[in-house]
Amino acid sequence: MRKPKSTKRDELLPEYDFRDGVRGKHARRYAEGTNVVVLEPDVAEYFPDAESVNEALRLIIRAAKRGR
Repeated sequence: MRKPKSTKRDELLPEYDFRDGVRGKHARRYAEGTNVVVLEPDVAEYFPDAESVNEALRLIIRAAKRGR
């Protein structure tokens, strides 16, 4: 089934107001890249934020390096 052609192709709706927008506001952060990992609920109970997850993973990495 085809979508009906819009008669107002180049017009934005009033709620899409970009006059106060800042070009490239998040560009640097986006360029750095991110990895999103979804934790299972039982695991997430022990890790309230990204900092606690990273701290735990660094601890495991250090322990693994010592075990070599």
